[in-house]
Amino acid sequence: MLENKKFGMISLGCDKNRVDAERLLGILRENGYAITDDIAEANVLIVNTCAFLQSARKEAIDTVLDCDSYRGGNLEKIVVSGCLPEKYIGELFPSLTEADVFLGCNDAEALLGSLERSYREDARVNAVGQGREGKEGRVLTTPLHYAYLKIADGCNNHCTYCLIPKIRGKYRSYPMDQLVAEAERLGDLSELILVAQDTTRYGTENGGKSLLPQLIRKLSALENIGGIRLLYCYPEAIDDALIDEIAQNGKVIKYIDIPLQHSEARILKLMNRRGSRAEYLSLIEKLRSRIPGIAIRSTFIAGFPSETEEEAEALASFLREAKLTNCGFFAYSREPETPAYKLPGQIPAREKNRRVKMLYKVQGEISKEFLRGKVGQTVDVLCDGIDYEREQFVGRAYWSAPEIDGKVYFYAPFAEQGEVYKVKITRADSYDLYGATEDYKK
Repeated sequence: MLENKKFGMISLGCDKNRVDAERLLGILRENGYAITDDIAEANVLIVNTCAFLQSARKEAIDTVLDCDSYRGGNLEKIVVSGCLPEKYIGELFPSLTEADVFLGCNDAEALLGSLERSYREDARVNAVGQGREGKEGRVLTTPLHYAYLKIADGCNNHCTYCLIPKIRGKYRSYPMDQLVAEAERLGDLSELILVAQDTTRYGTENGGKSLLPQLIRKLSALENIGGIRLLYCYPEAIDDALIDEIAQNGKVIKYIDIPLQHSEARILKLMNRRGSRAEYLSLIEKLRSRIPGIAIRSTFIAGFPSETEEEAEALASFLREAKLTNCGFFAYSREPETPAYKLPGQIPAREKNRRVKMLYKVQGEISKEFLRGKVGQTVDVLCDGIDYEREQFVGRAYWSAPEIDGKVYFYAPFAEQGEVYKVKITRADSYDLYGATEDYKK
């Protein structure tokens, strides 16, 4: 039934979702199916979804509806996979009739069989919970010089605003040898980016210490891995062993992402987050003293229920004191089935958005000061490709992760994707840097 079918993929949401999508594509490739990045050419479209926020759920459904408009051409089947069907299949299957097959987060193995059944019986198929997560291979959707490695799934933190434990289940680490083998199969990489809902909990399911430092050492021993970047490290789980590994391992990029979410004790307690303002500042100071030059990224939620104006201003003052390298800010999203949904003192959307803008303004000044300090210096820049609109090469310094942090735009006689170039910085704004290689002639 699936002979000569062309498959297309649209993946929504986070980098962890991207890895899931790449595994689905890997199953298709290993079975000899053609994959196209032109939606109009696809006979089967897979929409890999996010369901973390209401806005993400709306985007997912709108994307499926948009895809359905291609049925007048080559499109025959739509597969909806990932978080949305995993959590909401009961209401989704009878209502989203535009989709032919539904798969959950860990149902990669069921992809081909459920599609065969849909073609054979001319029926819609609910295969949520009927497969297992594919580990056989991946088709990278990132530029070929960097890739994400998802080291665990699920979460045990139970933050009061978050649906992830209800969608993804309990935290479970993937076997270390399996991860090392997967990383080796990804080919030559300038950056391997470790992700999970909480990377610092890796290997702790049985109550032991984190095995993340051990995993990092095994991955850094691979000849095909140039550097390792760490995302989503929870502050209370960053211990001396991890700090030492970052400091002493030459392959670990001196960068760490720590989702703090807030600075004030009352709000952190309402969020069911561990730690305090003083503890966070102490951790930041410790990281900087033990790992000179380390770039620290974080994310924060503005407008959590009952957050006062004073607490919002205190968070802004925390940013000024912490001087983090990169930050992201999000307005609190009131999600049904989370404890925070029922909290009193829900803040109007307009006010939440005002607070987000205020925090971005504060961080913008901090970032501008940091980047202006780079003007006149020569920095190592990993080339990510070409920005054709600007007619410049584009890349990143070590303090920037792909897609979420700032960039370096530069002129050069030639630059190859995945290679590092010394770029003299001539200009900075509040987010990006600009410059040229020393051998560039105007």
